[in-house]
Amino acid sequence: MFTGIIETIGTISALTPKGADISVTVDSGNLDLSDVKLGDSIATNGVCLTVVALTGKGYVADLSLETLKRTAFTDYKSGQKVNLEKAMLPTTRFGGHMVSGHVDEVGKIIERTHTGRAIEFWVKAPAHLAKYISEKGSVSIDGISLTVNAIRGDEFKLTIVPHTASETTMESFQVGRVVNLEVDVIARYLERLMLGDKAADKKSEVTMDLLARTGFLG
Repeated sequence: MFTGIIETIGTISALTPKGADISVTVDSGNLDLSDVKLGDSIATNGVCLTVVALTGKGYVADLSLETLKRTAFTDYKSGQKVNLEKAMLPTTRFGGHMVSGHVDEVGKIIERTHTGRAIEFWVKAPAHLAKYISEKGSVSIDGISLTVNAIRGDEFKLTIVPHTASETTMESFQVGRVVNLEVDVIARYLERLMLGDKAADKKSEVTMDLLARTGFLG
């Protein structure tokens, strides 16, 4: 589990094919790895990766086909800058929101403008994820815990203050960039819970009729 508060920016130094999947080597920059051991988790651009080797300058992790299918890693090359966060501790100050590191899918930056000293981005999400994204709710973009400030269908607006821009990779985001998107984990679990016994049905889904029968609609 992570908080979405980025600790540092790292750099991908190698992407190595391993049969049908790949391994990634990350130069972790000034991230303190003194308390990291093999098997620990580090969110790398929002993707929870398991450390399989420590290199002295960073770490190596494996990427499964599922991870490659769901994330923007297929577009990454050596030299790619990535946001890094070690797994949270029970004593960690919870400055962001609950981020699992299990990316749902990718979104795309479709607008970038400036308002005062802030940068505003509009991000287009996959249509089927739009129901989990709400105004003033939380979302994780490339591992960064962010607040949704406006909604228009399957698009949502983010307002990035100078500190966030300078401490993450968002300062370099331009229109067309593909980003790792993780919706609020509570929304995902709530939808599943509302299905009740129907969750075991292979084609079960939350419908307006179900919402009415369970008291969520007047």
